[in-house]
Amino acid sequence: MRIVLATDAWEPQVNGVVRTLTRVVAELREMGEEVEVISPDQFATFPLPSYPEIKLARGAYEKVQARFKAFEPEAIHIATEGPIGLATRRICLEWRLPFTTSYHTRFPEYVSARLPLPLAAGYAYMKWFHRPSGRLMVATPTMREELERHGFHNISLWTKGLDTQMFHPRRPDANEPDIFEGLQRPVWLNVGRVAVEKNVEAFVSLDLPGTKVVVGDGPQRADLEAKYPGVKFVGAKFDEELAAHYACADVFVFPSLTDTFGLVILEAWGAGTPVAAFSAPGPVDIIPGTGAGVLAPGQTEGLAEACMEALKLDRGAVRRVAEGYSWRACAEEFLRLLQPYPEPEKRRFWRRLRRLARIRRRPLAPSPPSAA
Repeated sequence: MRIVLATDAWEPQVNGVVRTLTRVVAELREMGEEVEVISPDQFATFPLPSYPEIKLARGAYEKVQARFKAFEPEAIHIATEGPIGLATRRICLEWRLPFTTSYHTRFPEYVSARLPLPLAAGYAYMKWFHRPSGRLMVATPTMREELERHGFHNISLWTKGLDTQMFHPRRPDANEPDIFEGLQRPVWLNVGRVAVEKNVEAFVSLDLPGTKVVVGDGPQRADLEAKYPGVKFVGAKFDEELAAHYACADVFVFPSLTDTFGLVILEAWGAGTPVAAFSAPGPVDIIPGTGAGVLAPGQTEGLAEACMEALKLDRGAVRRVAEGYSWRACAEEFLRLLQPYPEPEKRRFWRRLRRLARIRRRPLAPSPPSAA
C-alpha cells in the first residue's frame, strides 16, 4: 500500500513523536509498504516563535499537492497540526480524500504553558483540525476519555513500541561502564526537551539525596542550569549513549503534564530503570499495576516521595514489563487503523486527476485567422 505520512515533527528534531514516527515508518517499509514522508526538512522553513530549534515549513500547500499527484497515495495519515498538517488536511478536503490523524501532544496545554492563550482556544482549534478525520489515533484510554469530554469523535487507541535491543539493562560482565561513576548515588534521571511545557523544573527543584541528571536540550536549559547549579545538564544524547544513561540511572523521573504517552517511560523500562511520575495522562495508563513505577498522588505534589518508593523496585521486573512492547506490533496496529480507498474508486480518482492535469497543461489551439 502507498501511504502518505504528513508530519511537522521529523529529524533532526529530537522527541518522542519523531522517534515514534521514524520507527513506525521503518517497520512499515520492512513489512513491504511504500511510505512517502512529507516533513519540514523538504521545505524552506522558519523557526517556531519562542522555540527556534523547531522548524516549520513555509509555503507547503502547492508542494504537498505536487507530492500527492506524483505518489498517488492509497492512504493518508496526518500526524501533526502544523503547516504541513494543515496543507495536507486542506488538500484532502478539497479532493474529498479520506484521511486519519493522530494526537501526540496535549497541544492546548502546551500553548497555554508558553503563551497567554486560554485552553478553550487551543481545544477549539484542535477540534476543528481533527473533525474531518476518519479516525483520530491516541496512545492511551485516559487521552481518549479526555478528548471525548472535549467533544472529539472517531477516536481509536494506538499504543507505542520500544526497541528492547537498544534499550537494555547495564551488563557489567560485557565491560559496559557506569557513565555516572563518581557521581553521588542515587542518580535521578530525566530525558526530554528542556522546555517549560515539559515541567522540568518540578524535577530539578526536588529535595532528593544523590544527583539529578537532565539529558536533553531546549530553550529553558540555560535558565535552569543557572538556577540549579547542583543538577547535571549533559545535553542531548542519542542511540547507544542515550540507552547507557537510562541503564546507569537509579530512577527515571517523568514530571511532564502535557505528554499523551511518554515514550521515554518505555525506554527507561527497557533499561530496567523504574519510573516516578505525576498522575497525568500517559503515566496513569501505563504505570499502575506494573511494578515498574510509582505515581505521585496528584499533578503538583508527592513526586519526591514517589521517587524514593521507585528506588525500591526490582529492576528485573521492570525489564520484563518493557519486553511486552514492540515496534512491529505498533506498526501493524497503525496499518489496521488507516482508512485506504476502495480499490475501484482509488483507480478512478487518480486517473481522473491525471486527465485533468493533462487538459490543463495542453496548449490552446491557435485561433483561426479572421475573415478579411
